Amino acid sequence: MSAISETFARCRAEGRAAFVPFIVAGDPDLATTEELLAVLAEAGADLIEIGVPFSDPIADGPVIQAAGQRALAAGATLGRILATIARVRGRLGVPLVLFSYANPILVHGAARFAEQAAASGVDGVLIVDLPPEEAAAEVSPALAAHGLDRILLLAPTSGPERIDLVARAGSGFVYYVSRTGVTGEREALADELPRQLRAVRRRLRLPVVVGFGISTPEQVAAVAPLADGVVVGSALVRLLHDCRDEPERLALVAARARQLAAAVRPAAAEAGGSRRRMRRRAGSS
Repeated sequence: MSAISETFARCRAEGRAAFVPFIVAGDPDLATTEELLAVLAEAGADLIEIGVPFSDPIADGPVIQAAGQRALAAGATLGRILATIARVRGRLGVPLVLFSYANPILVHGAARFAEQAAASGVDGVLIVDLPPEEAAAEVSPALAAHGLDRILLLAPTSGPERIDLVARAGSGFVYYVSRTGVTGEREALADELPRQLRAVRRRLRLPVVVGFGISTPEQVAAVAPLADGVVVGSALVRLLHDCRDEPERLALVAARARQLAAAVRPAAAEAGGSRRRMRRRAGSS
């Protein structure tokens, strides 16, 4: 069982969803990224997604796009990001997923990338713009050869055939895009999200993690009972940038991360209380 699968099994045993923060590697610099990864792990992250900056990020909203441009301007490259992960990996007790576009990986070379990613301590890879049909020839075999989970995407527009393909080709978990469009904070969740998630989960055995447009503890708490994990990205990336001149900026991000991590846990506490009450009733009968 991979580290990612073990994490979801643990969260499932605790009766809760996983909290999955997303950051952009190299924003504002890789030294900060190294510290931020440790801070998020300590603040309650169950798994961390690390975005690889790219010059043409078609799926990213303005907050993530701007962060990517800052990272690229500061000299972030795929090789330097992997070296940063390797330096901090021993301090982290949570799985890491690299969230990238195809171009940086293909330029690096799929086999070379997979070898170096695994050696650095990456546990899984999500390639935003490379569907499973196109990845089958080169990328997916390279990832599998080095024990890396291949995380695939589903969206509200995904039909049964696409869901079944992702179920066969993916591993680790499935990333479900909560709404069409680009990443970014939203005031409200999509009304159809509960129904859509029920339909997807009926066809999948892999854990389903929901992202895009989730930014507040209230939204996390609303999605957590419906999914196996909840991603928050733009809100944390924006906060890091907004407080960039604050000496305690990482502490501020950690405080927000703890609030978000706590939002996946109330349901677990209630479930645990219900189980204890049931055991007491059974013992007294």
